Amino acid sequence: MTSLSIVWLVHDRTGAFATTGLVTGAFAVADALVAPQLARLVDRFGQTRTLPPSLAAHAVAVAGLVCLVAADASDALLVLGGALVGASVPQLGAMSAARWAALLRTDRAAELPTAFALESIGNAVAYLVGPMLVSALAAAGYPVAGTVLAASLSVVGGLVLAAQRGSAPALKTGDAALTRSDRSLLRSPVLLLMGLNLAIGIFFGAMQVSVTAFVVEHGAPGAAAPIFTVSSCSGLLAGWLYGLRRWRATPATQLLAATGALTLGTLLLLTVGSPLGLGLVVALTGATIPPLLVLFPVLTESTVHQAVLTQAFSWLGSAGAAGSAAAAAVSGWAIDSLGARGGFAVTAAAAAAMTLQGLAGLRLLRTPRGQSTGAEPTTGHKP
Repeated sequence: MTSLSIVWLVHDRTGAFATTGLVTGAFAVADALVAPQLARLVDRFGQTRTLPPSLAAHAVAVAGLVCLVAADASDALLVLGGALVGASVPQLGAMSAARWAALLRTDRAAELPTAFALESIGNAVAYLVGPMLVSALAAAGYPVAGTVLAASLSVVGGLVLAAQRGSAPALKTGDAALTRSDRSLLRSPVLLLMGLNLAIGIFFGAMQVSVTAFVVEHGAPGAAAPIFTVSSCSGLLAGWLYGLRRWRATPATQLLAATGALTLGTLLLLTVGSPLGLGLVVALTGATIPPLLVLFPVLTESTVHQAVLTQAFSWLGSAGAAGSAAAAAVSGWAIDSLGARGGFAVTAAAAAAMTLQGLAGLRLLRTPRGQSTGAEPTTGHKP
């Protein structure tokens, strides 16, 4: 909602897509770069101590951007304002995931996939409803209201989360232990998970551009919205069904199966010849996404020390954002050169890269719980 509201806000005042792109780009880059640093503070000082000042900074940054836009400030100041908003975005998703891990990691670890499936469904609903609210307000002539609404939801929701002290992860005291845990983020399993998130970000970014290009090529631009809606609904259904049962296969095996299914679906995209056929295939590919979005945090929790778990979740989110941003440029070039199928080729390449990484994950991500750096240390040595 925040990113889209900035698009409406800046364009409504300036009328220039170039300026709008610069401001939203600055927002995205700042968010991706600063998020892990904010998560580091969360892991060090705790969620209940860091959330209130972080939320206050975000509210001030959003208010500053709105004032700059209203004052017809220069492009440079608008870009700076967008960057400050991105740098102050509260990392509520990473904090929520860390809380689930802290609550369930002991005698209820088998319920973690269900918890993360619930998170995935909640996120999917938000991505359906949020943009519609922002766009409706902007279309009605109130773009500032959309920006304020997005910030208000973040701040109020963050304050409610901060008030839930009972579910907040306990701090891991000891600077030496924290330093050793911090180094664990540079291990092969974490880098593999970052690569997977980068690839799925590329998939998302390329899919949005490619679907739009395809329906325009076929003279049916109005079909884009129903196609994206069908994809989101199939994802909601798949996420619900996935979270209903306990799977016997290991998370690494499930990861390979889901990435393989996604690769097959993206290859079908290269063969469709009508918007109707595209909608059917997009619904299939959309159904493979929720299990992946559940497996990523599950695997992260099992391989990363809990003292740096929020940082790990934030780094994975930043990798996904970077992939999505890069895909917009790469798929645009591919579409200009080869048509919509060029964009779909980018999505297929991203899915294939995920399958190859899934194969590697069978070896790198199979460490049993309690033998990885995600386990609680019982001695002065790194587990």
